[in-house]
Amino acid sequence: MIKAVIFDLDGTLIDTEKYYRIFWPKALAQFGYSMTDEQALTMRSLGRPFAPVQLKAWFGEELDYAAVRSCRKELMEELIDREGIECKAGAHELLQLLQEKQVTIAIATATDVERASKYLDMVALRGYFDKLISATMVKEGKPSPDVYLYACEQLGLAPEECIAVEDSPNGVISAWRAGCKVVMVPDQTQPDEELRKYLYGCAESLEDVAKFVLV
Repeated sequence: MIKAVIFDLDGTLIDTEKYYRIFWPKALAQFGYSMTDEQALTMRSLGRPFAPVQLKAWFGEELDYAAVRSCRKELMEELIDREGIECKAGAHELLQLLQEKQVTIAIATATDVERASKYLDMVALRGYFDKLISATMVKEGKPSPDVYLYACEQLGLAPEECIAVEDSPNGVISAWRAGCKVVMVPDQTQPDEELRKYLYGCAESLEDVAKFVLV
C-alpha cells in the first residue's frame, strides 16, 4: 500500500529545470568554457560530489566548480527574482487530492532548503508538504539514494511504501536505488529504454500521477 508520495522539486513541481539548462552554459562561458546542450541536460539533479567531478572531467581539473556554481546561481536567481516562476500544470490539483486522501507528501530535492522554501512559497505550494528534505542534509546527492532513504526515514516509512515522482534520469535512479516506486513525469527529455526499466510508471503530466498512487 502506498502511504506517501515524495516529490522532486525542480522540473517536477516547479518549472525551473529549463533555467539550469540555460544558466550552466552561461556561467561556464564567463569562465571561458563552452558547454553543449547535451552536457547541460546531464547536469539535471546531479548532486555532490558528482557534479564537480563531471564538470572537471569535461573541462579539466583546473575548473573552479564553486565559482562557476556560484555564478550560475546568481544568474538564475536574478531571473527568478525578476520574472518569477510557475508551478507545473496540475501541481495544485494533485497535491490537494493527495492531502484530501490523507497521503503523506514530502519533497526530496537537490536544491538547498532555503531556496526550495522560497520557490515553494512563490508558487503557493509550501503548505502541502509534511517534510522538506534536501540533498544538503545527506552525504551524497542524486543519483545516490541518500536523499530518498533519508526522506523515508524522516517519514517513518519503508521505501517500498513510497512513490517518488521525478522528471530527470539522475532523480529516477536515486529514487530507484533507494527502493521507492518511481513515477516519472518527463520535463526536458523523455526516458530512454534503459531508464524505463527503473520506472513504476510514466505520466504525461502531474494530473496523471494520481492513478499510480490511489489504486
